[in-house]
Amino acid sequence: MTGVRIELRAYDPEWPHRYEQEAARIRDALGERVRLMEHIGSTAVPGLAAKPIIDIVAAVDDSSDEKSYLPALEDLGYRLRLREPDWYEHRVFLGPDDRVNLHIFTQGAPEIDRMIRFRDRLRANEHDRRRYEERKRELAGLLWTSVQHYADAKSEVVESILASS
Repeated sequence: MTGVRIELRAYDPEWPHRYEQEAARIRDALGERVRLMEHIGSTAVPGLAAKPIIDIVAAVDDSSDEKSYLPALEDLGYRLRLREPDWYEHRVFLGPDDRVNLHIFTQGAPEIDRMIRFRDRLRANEHDRRRYEERKRELAGLLWTSVQHYADAKSEVVESILASS
């Protein structure tokens, strides 16, 4: 059986620097079209093991208006990987070196606040951070049909942590 193995690495203090470098490139390319940009996901949480992929969330005025930002991102080497019009007009781009996932939403989408709230909870609460990492390590030991299935399998612990914040 073929499948995907999830590679978790110990926290790398270089991850925030990689985020800053990539965020600056995106801001330079999009200018004022970027209304918000944040480092999210496990690489944004000091002390947390993670897949070595920087997750960035950005808000624009209307994420369904791809012509207003897609060409500039493509010029940076980003590739549109996922379009979810039924889920807050979410777009996912894979970065030029495959080590960045860029999530684009319309400004004010509730999912942006949810992502940031989860990140901040893990930064502030060692118990929740350990609990989340333990679950990630359990799941990373399994064989997955896709990385998304691995992500979906973490939903229960994510929701539990968010409910306690």
